[in-house]
Amino acid sequence: MAAKYELKKTKSGFNFNLKAPNGKYILTSEVYVEKRSALKGIESVQKNSAGERQYEVRKSKKEEPYFVLIAKNGEIIGKSEMYKTMKGCRNGIASCIKFGPGARLEDLAIQE
Repeated sequence: MAAKYELKKTKSGFNFNLKAPNGKYILTSEVYVEKRSALKGIESVQKNSAGERQYEVRKSKKEEPYFVLIAKNGEIIGKSEMYKTMKGCRNGIASCIKFGPGARLEDLAIQE
């Protein structure tokens, strides 16, 4: 299985997840009102995910590490799951750097 962006329809709009070839979620977007905005979000992740400087490691209220991907304009364009260890978080960033730029799109929100 190849890495992919899964674009989905939600109750309030559209969002996407970047999934690694092993099927694990690497990055999740915000919910966008319009599908075309979500597609632009995917394009932004593809452009920004290769740069290590675009990532910021943060900690949850429970002190669990996670990361955000920040576009060049300063906007957060995706965030990871919560990790148990900092090593896991760093591995997540490495996966995003590796797979983000070239992952294919799987449009699960095709409108009829």
